[in-house]
Amino acid sequence: MATAVALSSSLKHHLALGIRAPQTPPLCRRNGARISTFRSFTVAMAATPLQVCVKASVTTPNKLGDCPFCQRVLLTMEEKHLPYDMKLVDLSNKPEWFLQISPEGKVPVAKFDEKWIPDSDVIAQTLEEKYPDPPLVTPPEKASVGSKIFSTFIGFLKSKDPSDGTEQALLNELSSFNDYIKENGPFINGEKVSAADLSLAPKLYHLEIALGHYKNWSVPDTISYTKSYMKTIFSMESFVKTRPSPDDVIAGWRPKVMG
Repeated sequence: MATAVALSSSLKHHLALGIRAPQTPPLCRRNGARISTFRSFTVAMAATPLQVCVKASVTTPNKLGDCPFCQRVLLTMEEKHLPYDMKLVDLSNKPEWFLQISPEGKVPVAKFDEKWIPDSDVIAQTLEEKYPDPPLVTPPEKASVGSKIFSTFIGFLKSKDPSDGTEQALLNELSSFNDYIKENGPFINGEKVSAADLSLAPKLYHLEIALGHYKNWSVPDTISYTKSYMKTIFSMESFVKTRPSPDDVIAGWRPKVMG
């Protein structure tokens, strides 16, 4: 059984300083016929790994799935250099143990103080409150920057009518974001990544892959600051570690496109 290892950039820094982590066996738990895979890494100075349930891949066994809200939570944990145990959930065949944790059957859910907390907004806020260093707070006046891109992307992706205005609505939002980043970038809160970036980036990743596949569409070169922002944030170590495969993103959007 394959087990991936989650090692934040902070822990890598500790290793670079010569602090060795104990070798631990893979952590897997079998629930009936389903296998839940954990991602874990601990060092003596690290806190107990946080437990988080996320969507499993539908294309590759024991891999992270395509949920952008799950990736947002994992990005936040990575950027805060927190060790975590990642429990993969097959959302097409939800096991009983998961439904006891999340009665609505939704991911992500994370465990804090022996209580399972749903909703990526609430989880990200809780992580900020409990682990304030390094800070990822986005000032309130900047927190909604780019927030309409995802809904306009979905509208365009689902559209069957080229003249219904959904493409232009998306272009308007991307252009507005482009102007903002040009004046305030490279990130939403200036020089450093913040919570707003970690929320938006997974959605832009879905936009790039799904529209490229289903509509042969890409962000125009004229929206250069948005394209540069995407390239920069997609290349971050934390993003590369937590991104789903393009095949999973394509499979995840297929019902909305074909339905």
